[in-house]
Amino acid sequence: MINTIKQKCLITGADGMVGSYINFGIKTDKNTLDISDSGAVKDFFNKNRPEIVIHLAAETDVDLCQKNPTHGYKINTIGTYNLASAAKNHNTKMVYISTTAVFDVEKKELYSEEDIPNPKNVYGRTKYLGEIIVKDIVPEYLIIRAGWMFGGGPEKDKKFVAKIIKQLSQPEIKVTNDKMGSLTFAKDLVTGIETLLKENKTGIYHLTNKGLGSRFDVACEITKILKPSVKIIPVSSDYFSAEAPRGNEAISSKIDIMRPWQDALKEYLLTEWNDKIIV
Repeated sequence: MINTIKQKCLITGADGMVGSYINFGIKTDKNTLDISDSGAVKDFFNKNRPEIVIHLAAETDVDLCQKNPTHGYKINTIGTYNLASAAKNHNTKMVYISTTAVFDVEKKELYSEEDIPNPKNVYGRTKYLGEIIVKDIVPEYLIIRAGWMFGGGPEKDKKFVAKIIKQLSQPEIKVTNDKMGSLTFAKDLVTGIETLLKENKTGIYHLTNKGLGSRFDVACEITKILKPSVKIIPVSSDYFSAEAPRGNEAISSKIDIMRPWQDALKEYLLTEWNDKIIV
């Protein structure tokens, strides 16, 4: 299985945050494989005949998906359908990276793999439809739901952690504290995917780092490690205007292979950001 992963694995969206930690397989981006083009996907599979496809390519800008649903569905849903169809035709195992955003905020406890998704924004719906497509079409699949993602360093990280780091020159930063989430270090996600593939797992798995946190909690950890003099001010989500509705994205996992998010965040900050920050 390890040789299969290294040599006969197709990676979509390999130029993104998660893909930056993958050093094996046939790595593609939107310029080398347009997943929204069914013909291009078929041709690519016919030429390369991958045994596994790790489908990372996605539009992850939640507000952009809300403003431009056509774009979100084209990439996240139609693109996934094209890959799933090709995977079925070539007997290719498919690993689909989904999101905690497929759930709503009605349940007081953590969402498990067995809970039924009910997304509250366009992004979540496009990703949930991708899940349904993969389950219905691909005989052998892994659906992996990741949480609030961080990773990729200054070049790839466009999400919350990077945004806080870039504000460290300010004396104080306002951050929301009324929504909880499960965090995922992209590097740990890749390790988790490899582990599940080596064990020949199938089905749905939640892969997030241990523990929960609010955006406020994450920002406090960042400043504690990088610049303790910066004050983090808690505010409600209403303080910021956002196109897409958001809620709690806290999930549990039926497997225990991920470290605490605080440990992962500390490694990430000290190894990929510490010598690149000017504050």
